[in-house]
Amino acid sequence: MDPLLTEFDSFVRTRTSALLRSAYLLTGDQHLAEDLVQSALARTHRSWNRLHHSGNAEAYTRKTMYHLQVSWWRRRRVAESMPGDLPQPRSGDSFPDHAQQTTLRITLRIALARLSVKQRAVLVLRFFEDRSEVEAADLLGVTVGTGKMHHQNRSTPTQSTRWCLCRPR
Repeated sequence: MDPLLTEFDSFVRTRTSALLRSAYLLTGDQHLAEDLVQSALARTHRSWNRLHHSGNAEAYTRKTMYHLQVSWWRRRRVAESMPGDLPQPRSGDSFPDHAQQTTLRITLRIALARLSVKQRAVLVLRFFEDRSEVEAADLLGVTVGTGKMHHQNRSTPTQSTRWCLCRPR
């Protein structure tokens, strides 16, 4: 078997679950997240000869996901729905109390559903991916001011989303 193909196969097997979690947070839908990851991995495969030497394959794939998501915003508006469960991390990181974990998952789902697609993408990049405002804007192909607007706009559901995430249980 070709060593490049083996290396790409290993990359896909080890990083797909992490990519799916990010994609789910970007899209809000499990099926769209799977489509986004599949499209990004297809582009990564086309560039694998160049990427396997640099060690930046995951960064390239994530950036491709963000660019594809922006392209999908611009092309069409799809009615958003949030069926299914959040992808589970494969590590042992979980809450000791199942009820607390379920409450947190439901609260996060409600909060994300209140956001527009653009707001969700900015929040995923800023807080889940821990990117700076400049990095998030660059990855989404927008100005820093536009990214800030989607993050801090008070006339949007973000205010109630913060309340939903921060209120005591």
